[in-house]
Amino acid sequence: MKIALASPIFPRSIADGLAKTEKLTKNAAQQGAGIICFPETFIPGYPLADVKVAKASPEELQGALEKVCRIAADNTIAIIMPMDWYEGDKFLNLAHVISAKGEILGYQTKNQLDPSEDTVWSPGTQRSLFEIDGLKFGITICHEGFRYPESVRWAAREGAQVVFHPHLSGSDVKGVQLTDWGNINSPYYEKAMMMRALENTIYFASVGYTMRYPEAATSLIAPDGKCIAYQAYGEEGIIVAEIDTEKATGLLAKRFKPELYRK
Repeated sequence: MKIALASPIFPRSIADGLAKTEKLTKNAAQQGAGIICFPETFIPGYPLADVKVAKASPEELQGALEKVCRIAADNTIAIIMPMDWYEGDKFLNLAHVISAKGEILGYQTKNQLDPSEDTVWSPGTQRSLFEIDGLKFGITICHEGFRYPESVRWAAREGAQVVFHPHLSGSDVKGVQLTDWGNINSPYYEKAMMMRALENTIYFASVGYTMRYPEAATSLIAPDGKCIAYQAYGEEGIIVAEIDTEKATGLLAKRFKPELYRK
């Protein structure tokens, strides 16, 4: 299967985010991708310290999700759309999974919040595995994928061939210009991507925004830990790559012996 990873510029509004979603999804479908993933809380946009993002209402988010479903159906491609979301009295950071027919298949919450996010969202409590056209996959969101490898190992042990990792890293205001993927002097994020794939023997698809000063690139990592493709720093667009699911054996994840770590 071909998968697409979107690296949009930070959205100015929900309407802008939906316009970018339609444009990049159409591009991915034209290149034969079966699924496309967007960055963390792409609708309405991650609440950065240097960007004022208005908190969306439940009605605004529901309307946006319905439009994303139509975009998926119109282009016959599945979409992973990270969003803010209301569930009862909880305000969640999650990623909806939408089929190529525009059907909502479920969602994955961000369960391990960064300490700075404790006053923004409620942590989720469940993990889910998804399947589209024979591709089994999990989702881990930003901080939990970078710093809680257990979130990826769970999916790999459950049979995931790829784990999608919507995230945000970097800034449009200040930072360092990256030039070489995985450079020893760069932030650790790209190295963490390599490890999530290698330590589980699966594909790891890390999806971030296009920032003026990125700390990592949107990247697809193979089960042997090698970077297959990445989006050029500072350039909005998508990467589309074919993955060989037979190589995603989950061998190392399945050899894990949890009983050795119980008291």
